[in-house]
Amino acid sequence: MTSSPSDREKVVSKLPAALWQPLKVRTAQLGIALQDAVAEGLSAWRNLGANLQTVDTAGADTFSTWLPQGLWDGFRADATARGVSGIQGLAQSVQLWLDSNPAPSVERPTIVRRKIICNQKGGVGKTTIAAGLAEAYAEDSEKLYPVRHMKQMSENNLEAEIQELVGLGWRVLVVDFDPQCHLTKQFGQEIIPRNADSLAKHMIGEGKGDIRDLVMPVAEGVFGGRLSLLPGCRDAFLIDLGLARARAREAALERALAPLEEDFDCIIIDCPPTLGLSMDTAIYYGRRREGERPGASGIGIVVLAEDSSADAYELLVEQIEDARRDLRIDIDYLGLIVNQYDGRRGYIATSSLEEWKAIKDPRVVAVIPDRAQQREAVRMKEPLLSYEPACEQAMNIRALAREIA
Repeated sequence: MTSSPSDREKVVSKLPAALWQPLKVRTAQLGIALQDAVAEGLSAWRNLGANLQTVDTAGADTFSTWLPQGLWDGFRADATARGVSGIQGLAQSVQLWLDSNPAPSVERPTIVRRKIICNQKGGVGKTTIAAGLAEAYAEDSEKLYPVRHMKQMSENNLEAEIQELVGLGWRVLVVDFDPQCHLTKQFGQEIIPRNADSLAKHMIGEGKGDIRDLVMPVAEGVFGGRLSLLPGCRDAFLIDLGLARARAREAALERALAPLEEDFDCIIIDCPPTLGLSMDTAIYYGRRREGERPGASGIGIVVLAEDSSADAYELLVEQIEDARRDLRIDIDYLGLIVNQYDGRRGYIATSSLEEWKAIKDPRVVAVIPDRAQQREAVRMKEPLLSYEPACEQAMNIRALAREIA
């Protein structure tokens, strides 16, 4: 338990960035207050029977924290007795704590998470959300990123504070399941040409090779090989015709993607704006599997704060509920994602947002603001979370990713 400030005293010293940054990351990874980590390190250092190897403190900069009363004075006295400067002793203490508290490994799911991002209405930004989620899940677990939790979600609509959290470090595949191929183009990748091997071909039993060969890495320098894309194909608009003749057609997407599942922690499907047979396969793919935690996989519905989104939402929910009943499957809603929101647009936007929030199942899990950075990232064919990692949209996308993880 962290002591209250009245039980502590503020101390100021110096610490090199080579220790300060790892300390911030490690305490965030372990959910430990930084001041408690420093206190533990100092106490452990004082209990050592001999001095540690000298730590390079070149370029050390001002460092302050709150420590239990008397700890710093006792540490300084011990450092003097052992012939070590206070800065060197602090650096050794922090290094000792880091060595004694290794970074946790990224938890890998036993069942791949499957996030189905959809709405039969076009232009709501499904691709933006699918891409953003994939990027957020794939961020480095050894780095800190700004996250603004639940902006405009509280009853008084006050902005939540920004937190710095470590990346999730998942291995993510995002699937361009839309014949318009916006996701593929947004990531600056080539669309699969007609008559070539593709996801559509594998779904209707005409695959020509290993579907793994179609997967492409995205921004490896940023995401360290954790983010991959299954590109869209030019002939995907014909998929419903092929599915009409397919055996157990509702499972066609699952059969096609099955060889890929062991390579990823999460697969995100950017769905087409349709209520056709291909959407049925996506709904089925997002069902809850035996032994899977409720909400680990499911359907995320992207909407706008305007009236036409409500009509499209009702049609989509009807299709999902029909699948739940007819196929006798469990389907979890990840929630409603209100995208491209701008309260400055007046009563239509604000009242529509309140109407979405009044729906409790599925509930609104994020409000993503309408900002220029996303459009700029698309124009530059770069992932938003690397193009402008600290922008409002990026911070809210990270909050959404954690909310529906």
